[in-house]
Amino acid sequence: MNSYKSSLKTFFELVSSLEKLPSIGKKSAQKMAYTLCVENRFLALNIAHAIENAALLVQRCQKCFGLSEGEICDICSNAQRDIGVLCIVAKAQDVLTIEEIGEFGGRYFVLNGEREEIDFELLNQRIHAEHIKEVIFALSPSLANETMMLYIEDKIEANVVFSKIAQGVPTGIGLDSIDQLSLSRAISARVRT
Repeated sequence: MNSYKSSLKTFFELVSSLEKLPSIGKKSAQKMAYTLCVENRFLALNIAHAIENAALLVQRCQKCFGLSEGEICDICSNAQRDIGVLCIVAKAQDVLTIEEIGEFGGRYFVLNGEREEIDFELLNQRIHAEHIKEVIFALSPSLANETMMLYIEDKIEANVVFSKIAQGVPTGIGLDSIDQLSLSRAISARVRT
């Protein structure tokens, strides 16, 4: 088997590279590699071209640290967005998730890491320059994130309203499938029907 594997060096290098992607195991990587090398070479070339373009062009926005193909992303430069509301998220992928819903019309600030890495000077400058009235925390529920929210609130040098996204019971899920923290919050944040 080792001689066969060594004779397919480039194939197994592709498998090894694909395995490094989040949530891709060895079997999935082999299936993908086979599809790209044997079943659909045109798809392989399209993906390779898209990866090359994205790797060269995609960067972090200089204002919000979200994804952009220029120094400032379309969200930060869009005059139609509500500049009075700033949503703080943990990572750039969270911006994509919220934007997919289409319900939020404000702007973002991406934390991208630990407390020590947060650029509070930039955050405070944006809050003052954009006349931010409300800061919304869109962080997953955990004690660490609760602590992070309190820390950020303390570091913001402006009179703004702080809020966080609602948490609770997802639609279509039985109560026996929900963690205790989510269920506790759902009960305490209940609404009248």
